Amino acid sequence: MSSPVTRNDVARYAGVSTAVVSYVVNDGPRAVSPAARERVLEAIRVLGYRPNATARALRTGSTRTFGLITPDGGNPLFAELAKAIDKAADERGYVVLQTSADGDPETERTKVAQLLARQVSGLVLVTPTEAPDLAGADVPVVVVNRVLPGVSSVSPRYREGARAAVEHLVSHGHTHIALVIGGKRQSERELGWRDGLRGAGLADGPLIRVGFSREGGYDAGRWLVGLGERPTAVFASSDLQAIGLLRAVREAGLRVPEDLAVVAFDGTPEAEWCWPGLTVVRQPVERMAAEVVRQLVEGTDGEATACPTELVVRKSCGC
Repeated sequence: MSSPVTRNDVARYAGVSTAVVSYVVNDGPRAVSPAARERVLEAIRVLGYRPNATARALRTGSTRTFGLITPDGGNPLFAELAKAIDKAADERGYVVLQTSADGDPETERTKVAQLLARQVSGLVLVTPTEAPDLAGADVPVVVVNRVLPGVSSVSPRYREGARAAVEHLVSHGHTHIALVIGGKRQSERELGWRDGLRGAGLADGPLIRVGFSREGGYDAGRWLVGLGERPTAVFASSDLQAIGLLRAVREAGLRVPEDLAVVAFDGTPEAEWCWPGLTVVRQPVERMAAEVVRQLVEGTDGEATACPTELVVRKSCGC
């Protein structure tokens, strides 16, 4: 078995001192000329040198690691967002430790403490509970999909996107538009639904609150198709809800979009591959991920960043 490549090996190959290798690997504390830096990087590539991340963290005080907590690791939206954050972090030389809190405050508190104990350089909470315990967080924290007082956040423009969804349904001639919404309280997506209806001079359609899941959407669909005055269109607050709703509509012998037009919020790959393909308000996942990492790397000051959404038109709305 060959011996592991050392810093001395890299220095000899590049024709520089071991100190210069250290400056390149640790990005400081002293500047290195572009030519010397390129020789060192080439030596690292050729020799397959792997710096000791633990030792480097002890010297620099930074693990170059971000902790990421999602409410549900199995949700396609959170999986896509986690992948995008990991990619954006990698481009900055960071790695991501991901875990899930299942939307439970006590689990979330434990996960935050565990990640901080691992000396992460920053913390990302995706759709956290309403009052996450961040008292011990002495690193940058960014919240995604929720706004918390004094904490930097990155979210899609929920209200604007929901209104665009309703306006699109109105453009198809629909005047009785239901809402399938997750959460127990009025949200930006619900406000956007109302904005779209008010802008068209329409009254509120039926509203049902269910979980952000296929099961929730299925239950909502069964309720909607059983109404005496059934709506002709529905806006679902997540792709998973819409997919469950599609099944309920199909089981009732109805057709989408002929009997019930459907538009959803999120824009995950599942929306494209179900039948009919879902018209969606797509969250700008990659843009949000890049902004999350930028704030963690450059520092945060409680700013709230809202990213524009995109209406992606497919068959479920009647187009």
